[in-house]
Amino acid sequence: MIIQSISKGPFEGQKPGTSGLRKKTRVFMEPGYLECFVQSTLNAIGGASGKTFVIGGDGRYFNREAIQIMLKMAAANGASSVIVGQAGLLSTPAVSNLIRQRNTDGGFVLSASHNPGGIDADFGIKYNVCNGGPAPEGITQAMFDETRAITEYRIAETTDVDLSAIGSSRIGDMQIEIVDPVVEYQALMETLFNFAKIRALFASGFSMRFDAMHAVTGPYARAILEGALGAPKGTVINAVPSEDFGGGHPDPNPVWANVLMDEMMSDASPDFGAASDGDGDRNMIVGRGAYVTPSDSLAVLAANAHLAPGYKDGLVGVARSMPTSAASDRVAERLGLACFETPTGWKFFGNLLDAGKVTLCGEESAGTGSDHVREKDGLWAVLLWLNILAERQQSVAEVMADHWATYGRNYYSRHDYEAVPVEKANALVKTLRSKLKDLVGTSVAGLEVTSADEFTYHDPVDGSVSHNQGLRIGFEGSARAVLRLSGTGTEGATLRVYLEHYAPTDADHGLDVDFALEKVRSAVIEITNMQALIGRIEPDVKT
Repeated sequence: MIIQSISKGPFEGQKPGTSGLRKKTRVFMEPGYLECFVQSTLNAIGGASGKTFVIGGDGRYFNREAIQIMLKMAAANGASSVIVGQAGLLSTPAVSNLIRQRNTDGGFVLSASHNPGGIDADFGIKYNVCNGGPAPEGITQAMFDETRAITEYRIAETTDVDLSAIGSSRIGDMQIEIVDPVVEYQALMETLFNFAKIRALFASGFSMRFDAMHAVTGPYARAILEGALGAPKGTVINAVPSEDFGGGHPDPNPVWANVLMDEMMSDASPDFGAASDGDGDRNMIVGRGAYVTPSDSLAVLAANAHLAPGYKDGLVGVARSMPTSAASDRVAERLGLACFETPTGWKFFGNLLDAGKVTLCGEESAGTGSDHVREKDGLWAVLLWLNILAERQQSVAEVMADHWATYGRNYYSRHDYEAVPVEKANALVKTLRSKLKDLVGTSVAGLEVTSADEFTYHDPVDGSVSHNQGLRIGFEGSARAVLRLSGTGTEGATLRVYLEHYAPTDADHGLDVDFALEKVRSAVIEITNMQALIGRIEPDVKT
C-alpha cells in the first residue's frame, strides 16, 4: 500500500450544521473537497490510528465513490478496521446501531437526509461519535477549525473495494467488513416490539402502505414488514433505493409523499400508511383519512409506549425540540415524566439519553426516536405505531380522537419559505430580534402577546449553553409562534415559521388547521413585516 500526502485546502464554508455538512453534489465532487473535510474530521478526533469506524449512506448519487475515497483515507490514516453496509447502504439509525453494537470509535453517514439526490442535487456527510449519535458542538467546532487550517490529506493508492459482496477484505493493515445493512437492525427491532402481535394484526386482514420513497428504508421495510411481519407483498412501495430517489424529493410529508396521501384519503384507503425519508431517520404517519402531525405522533407514542415490550416498564422522560408543539409536554405532565425542551438538532438529545434522563425524543420535522439508538429512527416509529394499533385494536383516527379528548389538541403547522436570499432572511430575523423586548402586552391581529424571547438552551447534563436557537412569541390562550433559519438547505436560506394553538379537552378538536391557526399566522406576518422584508407571505411548503 502506497500512502500519498496530497497538498490541498483549505476550502471555504465547510462548517458542519446540525446534520453535518451539506452542499450541492458537484461541490463535493470537486477535487479534494470531500477529502479535506474527511481529513479535518479525523484530525479533530485525534486521528484514526488503531480506530474502528462504520461507514454507510442512503445510496444517493456519489455515495459509492465517496465511500471508496473514505476507505482509502481511513487506511492511510492508520484505521484498524471499517464496517461498511453492502452496496454502501446503511440507514442513519442502522449506522448508530452498528456503532453501539460493535463498540466502534464512531462512524460516517453519507446523506443529505430528505433533500433531493443527483449530480445537480444535494450530498452530505456527518460524523457520529462512539455513542452512536451526531458529533456534539465541541467536536463539530474542532472539525470546522481543522477545515480552515488544513493544507494536505492522506490517502492510500490502491484499487477500489468490492462493496457488493458480504465478507472481509483489506487495504494494507486495515480490515474491511461488508455487512448486510438490515440484519443487525432487524434484530434490535425484535427486542423492542411484539412481532407476534403485529403478525397477527396483518393476518387478520389489516392493510398498510409504506412508501420508502426510492430511498434507503426500502430494503429494511421489505425485510421487516413483508418478511418478518407477514404484510402482503406490495405493502412497501418505491422500495428500491435509487441515486436520485426516482426523481422525487425523499421528504415524508403530505407535500412530497402526495401519492401515499392521495391513497390514504381515498375510499380505497388501507388501514394505515407510513413513509420514510432519504436516510431512514424520519417518518410520516397517516391513518385512513387521518394525517398525524409529527408533534402529535410523539405525544401519542409517549402516552402508549408501555404497550410495546421494550418500554413495558414505562418511560423515564420525554424530550422535544423547541419548535415542536407542546403536545408531548401535556402527556409528560399527566404521567409524571421528566420533560425537556432542546434546540433543533438530534445531537442535543444525546446527553439526555446517555444520562438516562429521557426515553423518547422527537422533532416537528418528522424525527422520532428512543434510547435504543442515538439517532431518530423512521421505521422504529412505524413499528411502535403498529404495536400500539395491534394492542388497542383501534384505528388511527380513533386513537387520535381519544388522545385529544384526554390531553387536548395542539393545532400546529410549519411554514417553510425556501431559497430566501440570505441577506433578506437575516434582515427579517435581526428586525424581529430588536422588537422582542417591546412586544409583551401589545395586541396584534386580535391576540395579546404574553411572551417574546430568543431561546437559549442550558444543557442539564454538561452545563453547556447554546444561544440564538430560535425566536419565540407567545400569545394568550397558549398560542405560540417560533421563527428560525434552517441549516439543512443548500441554496439560499430557509425561513421556518411554526404556528401553534392549544384547544383544551372540552374544545372543538375538528377544526380545519389553517382556520384554527389563522390569527397566529396573521400576527406573525404583521409583527415581522414579512411582505416588505422578504417579498412574500405565502410559504413554499406547508406541513
